[in-house]
Amino acid sequence: MKTFTRPQNRAVPAIALLAAAVLATAPAVAEDEEEPKLGWFDVAEFSLLASSGNSEVQTISLRNTATRFWESSSLEIVAGGIRAQSTTTSRVAVGSPTDFLVRKSSETALTAENYFLRGRYDREVEEKLFWFAGLGWDRNEFAGIDSRIGAFGGVGHLWFERDSARFQTDYGVTYTDQEDVSGATSRFAGLRLSYEYWRQLNDATGLTSTLAIDENLDDTEDYRADFVNTLSVAMSERLALKASLQLLFDNRPALTEILLIPSISGGSLEGSRVLAELDSLDSILTVSLVANF
Repeated sequence: MKTFTRPQNRAVPAIALLAAAVLATAPAVAEDEEEPKLGWFDVAEFSLLASSGNSEVQTISLRNTATRFWESSSLEIVAGGIRAQSTTTSRVAVGSPTDFLVRKSSETALTAENYFLRGRYDREVEEKLFWFAGLGWDRNEFAGIDSRIGAFGGVGHLWFERDSARFQTDYGVTYTDQEDVSGATSRFAGLRLSYEYWRQLNDATGLTSTLAIDENLDDTEDYRADFVNTLSVAMSERLALKASLQLLFDNRPALTEILLIPSISGGSLEGSRVLAELDSLDSILTVSLVANF
């Protein structure tokens, strides 16, 4: 019996080419397989960056993956978030050029914030063929998303699985209910294509690559891609270091409200606000300490 595990403007063609390059190292299919491990497993990830003095920055990243394996099915629950803030210090001198006091004032601003929660259930239909269903929620206000709920389901194929490598593809349908920071709302059905590839490079190092592409059926120009590449290095049986690069592409990014400055000083539109598109590509690089339970 197989079990299913989850490792953890047109940018999409470039992403697809990079994905193909990653998969080009896939090994030949092997027949030897280990007996699957059943029960609950948990992987916790934590990263922290803090600096003080002339520059003050605090960044924290948390992620937890809980997985339950049965003989022919699995359940995965993933939750996490990233929060970053920086403090800017301004200085002014009060007095004369030869006798003065320096006064400082500081302003702290949030520079990144992203939270998510999702669950997925997989069940084997026959050898190497399975169906899946799931539900997820995320918030990324800096990308213009106040709240996004997505339900999905479909079928997948496990192309090969061995001690040193695994590769599977998924084909599914989705339904999204999204509320933007600007107040706009949208609900639409979609299609999803994805792959997941894992390879053990040596005794201590593993590579994971995943790509998911979501298509809005109401507006075919509105598609998204989530591309993640991860390198993990084991330090012991339970601890590892992990470096991960995530690319998030949205061909129709959310809108944000910005201040309109009239081209002519004193114009009647002074103080008005307008909606403008955010950037279509976000990248997130994290280095984490991973604990396996």
